[in-house]
Amino acid sequence: MSAIPVADDVLDADVAVLPLGEVATALGQSANKVRQLLRDGQLIAVRRSGELVVPADFLVGNAVVKGLGGTITVLADAGFGRTEMLRWLFAADETLPGSTPINALRSSHGTEVKRRAQAMAF
Repeated sequence: MSAIPVADDVLDADVAVLPLGEVATALGQSANKVRQLLRDGQLIAVRRSGELVVPADFLVGNAVVKGLGGTITVLADAGFGRTEMLRWLFAADETLPGSTPINALRSSHGTEVKRRAQAMAF
């Protein structure tokens, strides 16, 4: 089994995070399924206080934010590492609805977020 990729914790301290067990509960999945989502690039985890955690903003209700996995894939194709992806997803951008790429994804503006991610590849 391959290791779970982990990003450096570049998030502000006030960004809410969830331990993998809470992510699994929220998604109605097993912890193993959450680890697979991390390995498959559908989610990004960081280590805080020695524990693997996922930004709470990556979840809406009982699902992963629509378009997050595709955006992570586009960023990976553009050569971004997990830490750079996390930094970009939470970076302030007043030209986006929601003021950050993750908030734009959460408010159903995934097409614009992916378009910008694709543009960075060139």
